[in-house]
Amino acid sequence: MTEYRWLTYDTVDDGRIAVVTLNRPRQRNAQHRGLLVELDEAFTAAQYDDAVRVVILRGAGTAFSSGHDLGSRDAVVEREPGPDQHPSFQGNGATRDGIERMWLQEWHYFVQNTRRWRDLRKVTIASVQGPVYAAGLMLMWACDLIVADTTAEFADVVGARLGMCGVEYFAHPWEFGRRRAKDLLLTGDSLTVQEAYRLGMVSRVFEAGELEDKTLHYARRIAGLPSATSLMIKESVNQAQDHAGFHNSLQTSFNLHELNHSQYAVLTRGESVLYGPELGGKPWNEHGPVVPTSKTEVKLSS
Repeated sequence: MTEYRWLTYDTVDDGRIAVVTLNRPRQRNAQHRGLLVELDEAFTAAQYDDAVRVVILRGAGTAFSSGHDLGSRDAVVEREPGPDQHPSFQGNGATRDGIERMWLQEWHYFVQNTRRWRDLRKVTIASVQGPVYAAGLMLMWACDLIVADTTAEFADVVGARLGMCGVEYFAHPWEFGRRRAKDLLLTGDSLTVQEAYRLGMVSRVFEAGELEDKTLHYARRIAGLPSATSLMIKESVNQAQDHAGFHNSLQTSFNLHELNHSQYAVLTRGESVLYGPELGGKPWNEHGPVVPTSKTEVKLSS
């Protein structure tokens, strides 16, 4: 069995339910390449195992995932040439020049990975708590069902803080609705778990401290269905969404995302692919707290 460094993989109920736990709590489960590659391996293992009927994806600690890892020591070391460089930085476009390098790397590890997880041949449940920001949304949205506790909040801050047009797996209009997606992307405001439930993005809301147990109860109920029935329900809904344009819209939005990076590369003469101090903006880690969205007020974010 695969030995994981950045996550844990367990099965319960005689192997019928697999539990994948992101295990970088000190970094609020921020996603660096090592974590993403292991997550793909874990999902593949669950898919291969015919005993598994449902896969739960959760995060250790107080946050499901705070998004891409933009600066931890682990993330820096794995990118740099040397004995600790992650193998994924030696292929899949990593040795190409210009924007082609980022375009191919992000396609493989942010978009194609996520689409593959969305189409996994098992029912998947994201069990989330705390801040679910930016790329944290991508992992969550790849799952068939989302359950959350009352501490969960959801935001894509990359427009307001990095000058980007949303994360790479651009499911926002499908998850939030068109106008709410524009509002949340342009402001970077967060959505409460109760509003996420009203939108239909979240299926169940549990009290803090009950998330793990109640997610397992939920998974057991679904695991009780015939596996073919579960898969056909999943496939029927996913194909309906794809026929409505979901797959093509993801690809188009991803290409715009890469054009957005190219804009900053041109403006900074290759110094940055994000909006930051080089262009008069703040460093990404010097912004104030994320502001909750409000029906009646416009709150300023720093």
